[in-house]
Amino acid sequence: MERGGPGGSTPDWGLVPPTPAPRQEPGTGAQAGAPGPGAVGSRRLLLCLYLVGFLDLFGVSMVVPLLSLHVKSLGASPTVAGIVGSSYGILQFFSSTLVGCWSDVAGRRSSLLVCILFSALGYLILGASTNVFLFVLARVPVGLFKHTLSISKALLSDLVSEKERPLVLGQFNTASSVGFILGPVVGGYLTELDGGFYLTAFICFSIFILNAGLVWLSPWSDGKRGGAKDGPRWGQSRALWRRTSSGTQAAARPPQVEVAATLRGLRHLLGSAAWDVLLVRWLMALAVMLYHSNFVLALQERFGLRPRMAGYLLGSGSALGALAGLALGPVLRLAGHQPRRLLLHSSALTCLLLLAFAATRSVAVMVLCSTLLSVSTSIGRTCITDLQLSVGGAGAGGALLGLGQSVTAVGRVVAPLLSGVAQEVSPCGPPGLGAALALAAVIIMSLNRPHSGSNGSDRLKSE
Repeated sequence: MERGGPGGSTPDWGLVPPTPAPRQEPGTGAQAGAPGPGAVGSRRLLLCLYLVGFLDLFGVSMVVPLLSLHVKSLGASPTVAGIVGSSYGILQFFSSTLVGCWSDVAGRRSSLLVCILFSALGYLILGASTNVFLFVLARVPVGLFKHTLSISKALLSDLVSEKERPLVLGQFNTASSVGFILGPVVGGYLTELDGGFYLTAFICFSIFILNAGLVWLSPWSDGKRGGAKDGPRWGQSRALWRRTSSGTQAAARPPQVEVAATLRGLRHLLGSAAWDVLLVRWLMALAVMLYHSNFVLALQERFGLRPRMAGYLLGSGSALGALAGLALGPVLRLAGHQPRRLLLHSSALTCLLLLAFAATRSVAVMVLCSTLLSVSTSIGRTCITDLQLSVGGAGAGGALLGLGQSVTAVGRVVAPLLSGVAQEVSPCGPPGLGAALALAAVIIMSLNRPHSGSNGSDRLKSE
């Protein structure tokens, strides 16, 4: 479904009505220059989702750095600890696409609530894990349902226009990154207390329950009351949240039929419009993982720096990456509001920085490269997410984001193997190999023309 606009037709992103909103009549709705109920509801809901993203990574980052120490304290051997650690990535690989398809069919709000609650259950079990069996059991619901951030991004895509989407995603990533920065600090403090790990896991469980309450109590009704005159994107009935891109309600067919139809449409997308986007995501994710895989070791062997310096660099880099999300608006304007062009430029910059990091022997150049890499990768992640949502459209945005998470999970499995082989050749091997992979991503983007999101949506509508 498309709607006309000043610059031609643009794809309908789920909540945009198929016809332009009528002009506001005098005396109805909000006065000119004043925000109407729809605008107020939209702002409240966006802020609520930003808070959900912040709390999500804040809670997770409190616990994740402590997992290896806890499983070791339970008596697990290094081999068993490695298998348990990899189980999360394996479960994510198989569940990401299915949960994404489910969110397209069942609705973002209900799927987000279910994922948050099951993730909370996993962390509650983790807080009671006094043996390896309970520890493994705790990772199962988290591995299967910890897709809250990807569903939140798909939800944000449904709520804003295509032009606003990169900026909103950048702000969401900023809020999440701040939580990721603060979480390890709080978790490290709590773990020094008696029973610190169990206390930390229970606090994480409580944070997820709080997130579920935020999603449940979010001002969905504010947007529903608005009406077209108060805001075309927010004056929709709740039933529209459960519609596919064809405009028919997902409840008209059994959910399993809808999921199967979405997966078939996703197969068509992979054969046409989405393969290059997912391949670029995989290459760039693998390049960055290779860079991080031996970062601390490289600082010690190549520059003679202590691990504390690596911590400072990683912390400052995370903070700069978070700020980069706030600066995405001006950067997008410089790129002519073309996320694909911005992704190409940020990937090229990442390639050059990885190459410089691998080749330099100067501490100053190394610090500069590390700092700029945080910015370029942050911008690149936002752009690649926006492109996935553009290709998937309203009918498969969640499914394509889930498939992207599966692709990243494959990178997490492959990166340690490639890093070990490259490390055997040279301490500069992992970042050098990452630069080569980033260059391959730049070449792929240069050789492929941009694809519009409508083609993918039309394929899904025909299913």
